[in-house]
Amino acid sequence: MKVKGLRWIVLSLIALVTIINYLDRGTLNYMWVANTKQSVALADCEFDADEDVWTLVSDGERVVLPARDVTVSGDELEYVRYGGIAKDLGLVDMSLPREEQQRQAKDTLAIITMFFMVAYGISQLVSGRIYDKIGTRRGFTFSALLWGGADALASLSTGLKSLTFFRVMLGLGEAGPWPGTTKSNAEWFPQKERALAQGIFGGAASMGSIVAPILIPALFLAFGWRMTFVIVGMLGIVWVLPWLVINKKGPKEHPWITDRERDYILSGQPECKVSCDTAKSWGQLLGEKKNYAVIMGRFFLDPIWWMFVTWLPIYLIEVFQLDIKQIAMSAWVPYVGAAVGSIAGGWFSGLLISRGRTVNFARKTAMIVGSCFIIPGMVLAATASTAMMAVIMMAFILGGYQFVMTNIQTLASDFQTGKAVGSLAGLGGAAAVLGTIVSTLSIPYLTQSGNWTSFFVLGASLVPLCLACVFIFGGRIEQVENRVK
Repeated sequence: MKVKGLRWIVLSLIALVTIINYLDRGTLNYMWVANTKQSVALADCEFDADEDVWTLVSDGERVVLPARDVTVSGDELEYVRYGGIAKDLGLVDMSLPREEQQRQAKDTLAIITMFFMVAYGISQLVSGRIYDKIGTRRGFTFSALLWGGADALASLSTGLKSLTFFRVMLGLGEAGPWPGTTKSNAEWFPQKERALAQGIFGGAASMGSIVAPILIPALFLAFGWRMTFVIVGMLGIVWVLPWLVINKKGPKEHPWITDRERDYILSGQPECKVSCDTAKSWGQLLGEKKNYAVIMGRFFLDPIWWMFVTWLPIYLIEVFQLDIKQIAMSAWVPYVGAAVGSIAGGWFSGLLISRGRTVNFARKTAMIVGSCFIIPGMVLAATASTAMMAVIMMAFILGGYQFVMTNIQTLASDFQTGKAVGSLAGLGGAAAVLGTIVSTLSIPYLTQSGNWTSFFVLGASLVPLCLACVFIFGGRIEQVENRVK
């Protein structure tokens, strides 16, 4: 049996598991604080003027609320029911003032995210070498089983320690596809299509972020957070079956690939002219100046993505007082921009290459274009007066981010070949995690007054730092082995 366009089918499976990947990591963020706005007939409520409190019954539960926490509108009384993982596991003291509860929720989420990111960074570093050693077929299988199982088992969490443990295991599994996809695209695509392939992968990550704020709150409201962990976690485990059936071998040996597609792929890979069958050590990679365009570029740029993935729900709750249903209707908007930017960034640099421009010109031009969307978007989002205006500006921010990131991630295969590609991608991923940890721990401090302007100032400042690293360290973008020494 011969299958036309087999490389796109393999990439489609990677895109699918990437969507699942983002659903898994989004479970905690969207269920951490899950408030719902409630309305009760005023006739069913009692007001105690001496205590300045309202007493009511909602869903069979007797609730006593301070007058300042309710709104009387016509013949109805409206209030916010506070819920989510943080409340259910007792990780927020509900007796404290609301501002203090918000601070506790952010601080605890930052701590859990820090441990997740440490595990994620270690996995980025190690996964690149593991994928180089065992191949992408077994590498993706191992990663999906690990993170899917970890997310499903998070349903058994009883407190901060157990929840953090399962998030650490999730991080160890989830990082693998990033160096893994860079390696897979280097194997399955000619150089001129790699940025587009990487863009589709990035678009899938954005699609996962679009689906997450819609699907996860819906599952939470229908089944609760424990069953939501189980349902979402099982998706990655089920994905392994078609992956093992379809991705039997690489393009050189796959029994289903047509001769025409095999020749097209291999003839468009400049590294086929270079021998790179032996993996490089981390020391060797760190000793090559060009590689720091990937390592330091991602150190500065990646935190922008994680700032929104981690903190967007909390931002919408604090600044615009949205509940979980309203978040589901708005938090997906920024990631539509990210999906468009990811695919467009890969397409744009590929178009320049197909028109005779050098890889060096194409990659750098694409990064500059993407950056021109990020910084103005940060300024406008910081001054947005409505939630809808804020998320629309964030769509431009994340669209520009993915436009740039798609091309930075592709640099690993532009600089290195064969077994060194995954290792360099892993080093870049580890550096990205380090930068993300620093930014994650700073956010509760920067936003402790409830003013999120510093959040956007931080994001905007990272863009020129990233570009400077690419241009200073990267020099001319080309295969390291092809340089005249």
